[in-house]
Amino acid sequence: LSEFSAYVPVFLAMVIAALAFYGLPVPLAIYRDQGILRRLSVTPVPPAWVLAAQLVLNVSFAVLELILLLIVAMTGFGVAGPKSAGGLVLALVLSIAGIFAIGLWVSAIARLRTAGLLAALCFFPLMFFAGLFLPRAEMPRALLDISNFTPLGAAVQAIQSALLNGFPPLEPLLVLPAYAVVFGALAVRFFRWE
Repeated sequence: LSEFSAYVPVFLAMVIAALAFYGLPVPLAIYRDQGILRRLSVTPVPPAWVLAAQLVLNVSFAVLELILLLIVAMTGFGVAGPKSAGGLVLALVLSIAGIFAIGLWVSAIARLRTAGLLAALCFFPLMFFAGLFLPRAEMPRALLDISNFTPLGAAVQAIQSALLNGFPPLEPLLVLPAYAVVFGALAVRFFRWE
């Protein structure tokens, strides 16, 4: 593999993680701190629409950035197209669901002063397991096994498999929805308007 081919899945996961950990929690923490969420909660518009709007906005940005990154990688850097287009779409959708659920949980518990810190505490360790600092191919076996069960590690595993080998293996396709369910439930449980 060329270095760029090995890092394209990491960059794709990084786009999703950056939006999930910074694009969701920070604005929602600002809204909460300034009382915007509290004021919106007493309007006739369902308050969940505010969260849905932020989620749709960030998912739309993610989709556009992922498409742009794939186009640039294939046209500008000679990265081959995906071996399984359907597998890649599934891997990206499950990655967005699992990682954005963690971002929503951070949004649920973060105050304005801690939103950036919590985002960084999630982002940088998970990017390590995704292979940004130490490529996954060079990770010791035990570390790679741990990485496969982290949300970004599972995302990279699924995306890389769809790009290079064919349909992703079952393991990351089960790990990512598990994160979506667990952290989605935690986000709903702990979210507060004030």
